[in-house]
Formats: sequence, structure tokens, C-alpha cells
Amino acid sequence: MPRTALTYGYLTVLMAAVIVANLFERAYDTAHPDNILVLAYLCIAAPLLNIPQVRIEQGRLSLVGIANQAAALLLNPLDATIVGIASSVGTLRRGAFPLLANAVTSACINLVGSLAATEFHGQGALPLFARAIVVGVCSVTNLAVVVIALRIRTGEPVRSMTTRTFTGSFFVAFGYSSLAAILTSYFLDGSVQGCILATIVYILALALTDTIAGRRDRRVLESELSDADRHLFHSRAVEGVVHNLRNHLATAAGYLKEIQLNRLDPVNRDAVETASAAANDAVTVLRGLSQGATPRVSYATEPVDLNELMHRALGMARPRARAKEIELGARESAEDVKVRADPLLLREVITNLINNAIDAAPPKGRVDVITGRRGNGWPFVTVADNGPGVADENRHHLFEPHFTTKESGTGIGLFMSYGVVREHQGSLSYEGSKRGAVFTVSLPPYPR
Repeated sequence: MPRTALTYGYLTVLMAAVIVANLFERAYDTAHPDNILVLAYLCIAAPLLNIPQVRIEQGRLSLVGIANQAAALLLNPLDATIVGIASSVGTLRRGAFPLLANAVTSACINLVGSLAATEFHGQGALPLFARAIVVGVCSVTNLAVVVIALRIRTGEPVRSMTTRTFTGSFFVAFGYSSLAAILTSYFLDGSVQGCILATIVYILALALTDTIAGRRDRRVLESELSDADRHLFHSRAVEGVVHNLRNHLATAAGYLKEIQLNRLDPVNRDAVETASAAANDAVTVLRGLSQGATPRVSYATEPVDLNELMHRALGMARPRARAKEIELGARESAEDVKVRADPLLLREVITNLINNAIDAAPPKGRVDVITGRRGNGWPFVTVADNGPGVADENRHHLFEPHFTTKESGTGIGLFMSYGVVREHQGSLSYEGSKRGAVFTVSLPPYPR
């Protein structure tokens, strides 16, 4: 059964559970009507907080959890469910499936959190410990619902998924969003002043998120500039050496051709023919190396779909993966990921990255290939493995020629790949840690 159908089935089950639970809680909702101003405020704030997002090590970070957790703390189950559904409006630009998935999962998370909160409402205003428990319930439900959905949709093992997801940035994001949710739950008392104070908390949270995004973007840009400078230096050095050697060898080959072989004895004739063939071979090799130092891109007349290139590259890498029992995962973008490119060269880049990831992953490990679009609209392909990653002292040598950490490696693959991507006016970047290596190719979208 296709994973897409399984995913829709899972969402249908969640939706049915939400509807049934709300029917059972109908009497409670009637007996505990919510303040209309608080409900309206959260219905507006939730989708707005779902719009600004920043990439972290794995996935994206948004602030919608602040409004959703506050809804679970303050509203009855039905109204909390409504806020969860409303929060998905912020994902409308990403397509129908993300909209549906966010609506169902957010409604489910809010409902479970609100049901937990009802256990404490008999004591009047929720005490701090109760609010912390409800926020914890929301967080655990969020993780469970999303991890199961991703497991069904991508096939990635839960252990691998959690290892990749539970990073420092992840815990920081969850920590300050939970604190902000608890804080706003105290401010939102049904007054205009409370709404203003809650808005200030959201603005401060946005500023913190923007700071995280700025630091990450600056770190990535610094790495890309450093990589570009080193690659340019080595490329120019290689081109200069190759150019000079080609000239000298071409001269030698020219003089060897002028020798009249019929006047030589057999031994000398064989020696000259061997020398001439060797010189011609050397010129051919150097010509190829010169083109490799600065790849010559032949753009296709039609747009190139990164989804298609990804599947072709995976097909070429499967025999290598089977030898190590590596599980290959593919997450195809539903968005348009077409670029202007040389399909042969770009496929070689993706294949090289996948092969490197297979080599780096442990036996029976996993390699994931993901396509998508960045916030700036650029399509990308990401290749991630669950190997040891790249040591800090080696990070700045990744795209240098002849640098390799593999026993049988040549150190040319990443160097050539970097040059190919730069010739496409794109970027090849590395992110990773001890949890594994993540290489991402970003390219300008196909001009319309």
C-alpha cells in the first residue's frame, strides 16, 4: 500500500478520534463556555505565529506552539480544537497536504492538552504545576503524533528520526515556546490589556527566533564563503598547473610526431611510438582535469526536475547500499523543484553525495535524500546519513582536492561536486554533527 495512502489513512483516524472525543466532551463545553475575546485572539494569533519559520538542524521551527499550548491551558476541548485547526491556515502557501496535516495534528494535540487541563479546572485557576503538566502533555502528544506520521510517510525508523531531531536547537525551541505559552496563559484573562501583554510576549519570542535564524544564516554564509574561497584558490591553482603542463607536453608530442619512424631501427621506433602515445595520453588526461577544475555546464533546454534526478541517483546507488545493507529513504517534494541545469552533471553530484553517505553510514545504517524549496524559493536536495559526521578539524577541508577521510578515497568527488554546483550558480553546503553528515545542494529556480 503506498505511503501516501497510509498517511491519509492515519490522518483520517486522527480526525475521527478528534470528532468522537469532542462529542463526548459536549456537555463539558456547554457548562464551561470560554471568553470570546480570548478565543478570537488565539484564533488570529495561532496562524500568524505559524508563518515565520527558521530551519534548524532537522526540520523547521515556528512559534505556533505558543498559541496552541495557551489554547490547551485556557479553553475547553472544542474551542482548543478550533484554535488548532485555525493555526494551520499559516501553512496554506505550502500546499493542500501540509494544510490538512497541520490542521488534523494541531487539533489533536490541542484537544489532548485541553482534556488534561480539564482535570485541574475544578480547582479554579490552574496552578503553575498544573500548567507545566498540561504543556508537557501537549509536547509529548506533539512528538508522538508527528513522529508516527513521519514514520508512515517516509519509512524512517523512529530511532533514527529521534536521533536526528532531538538536537540542542530543538530543546531550546521547545523550552522557550513552552515558557511563553505558560506566561501568556496568565496574561490572557479576557481583557484588552491581557491581549496586549500576550502580544508583547509573542513579539519577544519572534525576536528570539529571528536571532536564532540570523545566527544560523550567518554561520552558513560564513561557511559557504570560506568554502568558495578555498575552492576558487585550488581551482585556479590546478588550472594554472594543468595549463603549463599541457603546453609542455603538447610541444613534446609535436616534436615526437616530426620524427620519421621509418628511418629508425625497430628498438628506437618502438621507444618513440611509446613516448608519443604516452604524451598524447597525458595531454588528454590534463585536458579532462582542466575541465574538472572548472566544470563546463551544458544547460538543458527544458527545466530539470530535482525529484526525477533524486530517484535516478538513488537507483544508481542501490547496489552500493545493498552491499552494506544500508536503508535508502526518499522524501519527494510536492512543490515545484525544477531548475535550470546540466542534468548529467547534476545527477553525478547527487549520486556522489549519496555514495559518500553510504560509505559514511554504519552497516545496516540509513541514508535519506530529501527535496524541497527553501524560504527564498530555491529548490534543494539534501543527503543525510547516520554516520559519525565530519570532525571539526576536518570541516574546512571538505571541498579541497585530494582531501578524504576514506581509506580508498581520492578526495576529488566533493571538490568536483562543489565546482559543478557553483557553475550552476548554486551552493553546496555541509551541516552535521556526531549524529551524521548532511549535505545540501541549493539551486536557483527555473525562470518562468
